[in-house]
Amino acid sequence: MTLKEVKCGETVTVKRLKGDGPVRRRIMDMGITKGIPVYVRKVAPLGDPVEVTVRGYELSLRKTDADMIEVE
Repeated sequence: MTLKEVKCGETVTVKRLKGDGPVRRRIMDMGITKGIPVYVRKVAPLGDPVEVTVRGYELSLRKTDADMIEVE
């Protein structure tokens, strides 16, 4: 399952990051790394962006970026 598929109000753990190069590096620089819990706060009506809480701060992710993050 990817972060894009998680429902609002759920907490999941990052399993792995798909993608490569600068996009993957940018996601990791935002604090989203393997084993980190991510709480999905809000999902916009059309699904873009997804607002999450990671390491104590709020972050908005595009659908395409959220689709690169595998969670469990």
